[in-house]
Amino acid sequence: MKSVLSLNNIAKRYGHIQALNGISFNVPQGSIFGILGPNGSGKTTTLGIILDVLKADSGTFSWLDAAPAANLRRQIGTLLETPNFYHYLSAIDNLNITQAISMRGTKQDIENCLKQVNLFERRKSKFKTFSLGMKQRLAIAAALLGNPDIIVLDEPTNGLDPVGILEIRELIKRLAKEGKTIIMASHLLDEVEKVCSHVAILKNGKLITSGPVNEILSNEDTIELSSSNTNQLYEILKNYKGLTAIKNTDTAIQLSFTVGTAKPEEINKYCFDQGIVLNQLTIKRKSLETKFFELTNN
Repeated sequence: MKSVLSLNNIAKRYGHIQALNGISFNVPQGSIFGILGPNGSGKTTTLGIILDVLKADSGTFSWLDAAPAANLRRQIGTLLETPNFYHYLSAIDNLNITQAISMRGTKQDIENCLKQVNLFERRKSKFKTFSLGMKQRLAIAAALLGNPDIIVLDEPTNGLDPVGILEIRELIKRLAKEGKTIIMASHLLDEVEKVCSHVAILKNGKLITSGPVNEILSNEDTIELSSSNTNQLYEILKNYKGLTAIKNTDTAIQLSFTVGTAKPEEINKYCFDQGIVLNQLTIKRKSLETKFFELTNN
């Protein structure tokens, strides 16, 4: 798959603080790529460097296999922080001003951008009447001026209520379906897991891992099962062949296997042959939250 962005050994220091320590990863074209990490992990510094707001101390990066250039930047829409919209102006008037200042797109593009973020019906409403989610969608509309192929978002759901988060989540998915590549920095594990196809996990300026979300989460199979007697079930299963870990949660037993080796039907038959009737047997995917803490606490 073609990469739209490649980072090679990027480093950045602020005084005695090593903000980035030699990070490298590729962003596939058409992906929703999450840069995940807690506050202070280097997410915003990474975005600042790839958008030429900051200069790296060492390392290189390239957009679309080319050196950074002004004409390439026009293919990238950005939202590093919510633009300073005028509260007393309408949505369309604010975008008119943004377009005139940025020189991205045309006046005719503005209505289409408002339609893309589902704000066309509110285009004449004053900015001050918008919910937080609507304000963030208007900010994304500003990033869409000029119809860029790549959208870069810094914490796009930060501070939003559940409704606002859902609106932005669905908007990002819709833009990706239209063929755009989305790069988003976030500290929200749940949002990255629900939205992103790929992820890079940062901690203290270091890259912990990167790749497709499903691959990062699928290094083991987890089976959860229960019966009327959990302790008896545990004793029967603790020496089961191929098992890499077993955990008794009092209400259920969790079995771990090397990825691709768990066979639920064989486990069910094994328990039945031992005189145990299961009342639950489910395959569980490890959550990104669990994987994140495993990776960052090593």
